[in-house]
Amino acid sequence: MRSSKVSKEFKRTGVRRKAEPQSHLMMKLGLESDPQTLSVVRATVERAAEVLHFPEAESRAIVRSVDEALANILRHAYKGKGGLPIELTCRRLHRAGKGSAPDGIEIILEDRGAAADASKFKGRKLEELRPGGLGLHFIRQSMDQVEFCRKKGKNLLRLVKFQSPAARASKPEGE
Repeated sequence: MRSSKVSKEFKRTGVRRKAEPQSHLMMKLGLESDPQTLSVVRATVERAAEVLHFPEAESRAIVRSVDEALANILRHAYKGKGGLPIELTCRRLHRAGKGSAPDGIEIILEDRGAAADASKFKGRKLEELRPGGLGLHFIRQSMDQVEFCRKKGKNLLRLVKFQSPAARASKPEGE
């Protein structure tokens, strides 16, 4: 269920689609564009994924995806300038009823940086042996949904990862 298309609802409102699972806010972080804050965000997102009982490999993939997305905000949206605002919102997605979508995590990153042309979001070819350019490829491979839009002068990136039914069944609810 990989998706990099921007849903009409997300593009129109900058929020998740109504047809998706219900969500509960886990945390909202306000941070500044500073590479030193990335380690704090990595630790926080890792703990959120653990609380939601994602398997270790999926937890690492979620953390790396958020880390890469934040690094891209610092590098491309803010052009390396420090002290500019970034907001991270993390929500737990849960089933509304029997047979509905699986539990998961939704992370929305918001910045006020330069407008990006989503049609130019391309990672380099995997065959090219050189550093850099694989972040978008990795994010798209790791997350189930990747959506980007610009709303009222803000860039919004939505990352969603759903748990496999087996992973949900193997862990008790809570910490």
